[in-house]
Amino acid sequence: MILNAHTTERQLLMHRTVYYLPGWGGRLATGLGAAIAQRGFDIAGRETRGEFKDAGFTAQVNMVAADLQQHFWYPNAIVIANSFGGYLFLHAQSQLPAFPGRVVLLSPIVGTFDDEDKDMHFIPPYPDRLMQRIEAKQMAAPMKAEIHTGELDWQSSPKGVQRLGEALGIPVHVVTGAGHNLPKEYVGKILDRWLA
Repeated sequence: MILNAHTTERQLLMHRTVYYLPGWGGRLATGLGAAIAQRGFDIAGRETRGEFKDAGFTAQVNMVAADLQQHFWYPNAIVIANSFGGYLFLHAQSQLPAFPGRVVLLSPIVGTFDDEDKDMHFIPPYPDRLMQRIEAKQMAAPMKAEIHTGELDWQSSPKGVQRLGEALGIPVHVVTGAGHNLPKEYVGKILDRWLA
């Protein structure tokens, strides 16, 4: 479903639409998006590629915040965000009142990450902003949310994710033996439960 200025809450409810934010360079219709669609849901969201990717981080966050407020600001709304999509959602949430719907964050990026063994490093835009806003009590948590990350995930550091979850009162589930890409079977069970 394409969102536009005339899309109503009733249309979204009738279409059983999930707002999905994939990881960096991700598409809405593949991977996790396909798994959501297989469960009978339409998908709206932002592909983190093309024009959206080129817009710059601040504009991306503003677009996500506008999408949420204009089309998904109701208690039965469902947001699923993966990896960098989780980072976008969290930054959008940091500008808004508590999101009234339900949110699942899978392996969300929450700040800088490093893997010295593999000599891999990533510094996302504004890596300290989320924790600064939380510590200053300037960020509301979504009303119903949960976070899942892998025990061995160096991109979505379990320690960083647990710290963020604790600060916002969001339950964090650390998946034993999993890396950044959580096992399909595990994610499938989450989808079955959240989309039931």
